[in-house]
Amino acid sequence: MATLSASGLRKDFGGVHALKDVSLNVSSGEIVGLIGPNGAGKTTLVNILSGILVPDLGEIYVDDTSLSGMKPFQIARLGVARTFQNIRLYRSLTVAENLEVSYISSRQHRRPGKENSCAAILTRLGLESVANRIAGTLPYGHQRRVEIGRALALDPDFLLLDEPAAGANAVETRTLVEMVGEIREIDGCGVLVIDHDLQFIMTACDRIYVLDDGSLLAEGTPQQIQGNEEVIRVYLGGSDQTSRLPRRDA
Repeated sequence: MATLSASGLRKDFGGVHALKDVSLNVSSGEIVGLIGPNGAGKTTLVNILSGILVPDLGEIYVDDTSLSGMKPFQIARLGVARTFQNIRLYRSLTVAENLEVSYISSRQHRRPGKENSCAAILTRLGLESVANRIAGTLPYGHQRRVEIGRALALDPDFLLLDEPAAGANAVETRTLVEMVGEIREIDGCGVLVIDHDLQFIMTACDRIYVLDDGSLLAEGTPQQIQGNEEVIRVYLGGSDQTSRLPRRDA
């Protein structure tokens, strides 16, 4: 079982302490949530895990391999793929071409037993009917799925999803929960999900980390997080409002 782990991460931007001694881990076949208020440091953390930012302190490993000093493409070759809070597609290419770019770029580094064709990914994500459409012309929800498909075309061991449910309605969110579960089952990925949709997080995830003001506030199962008074305070402003946090079985 592969593990993506981070320990003691710190990142400052001038006088702003974006991350303060943050540690987490994600294992193969596990869906882990990362939540917190705006400005808590969630995207900064994912940017560090994927090599876009360099931490001031701390270590990141895939199993026994340190990611220190690696570029994003090198980290991707080690099996860590991601999506972005602000969608970053090749907007002038077709949907199929977006996936093929990832597939071809990772061809020499694909892991045995994880072959996953672009056509298969398009079918799984419900994109086969728009495969030849220019990606930038698609509705927002479809573009989100294309970005997930492009990440899957890398055959990752770990998939980092930054706000995948942003702008989604209730039906689209339920579909996304099913999609993330299928990624776990079919690809065996460890999945780290950032999102503000707490119902999505509580339903989809096995464990949840909570960041607040750059620090790790809590970690546990959805049931443990739902009953954590500090988490309730951060999200709802008081411990007498427990019932308003979404439950796993809702």
